[in-house]
Amino acid sequence: MKKDYYEILGVDRSATIPQIKKAYRSLALRNHPDRVPENQKKEAEEKFKEISEAYAVLSDPQKRKMYDQYGHSGIDQQYTAEDIFRGADFSSVF
Repeated sequence: MKKDYYEILGVDRSATIPQIKKAYRSLALRNHPDRVPENQKKEAEEKFKEISEAYAVLSDPQKRKMYDQYGHSGIDQQYTAEDIFRGADFSSVF
């Protein structure tokens, strides 16, 4: 079972987009596979994917609304993995 996206990013359900972005940036920098020792890369890759997926959903108002209403089932049924990341701006992470 997937973890709660808000829990993954460590933000409240009432968090604003700037708060979500700030939490994402902090976690992404800390868990980026290129920034960890070699023996931690696999774990960091998984964590980074989890963080990025949470950010892609919570930073998009439409996807966030679906997630808030229906949880993961609302997102999984409505969007493919490509749809989740479409339009997400990860360029400002670094």
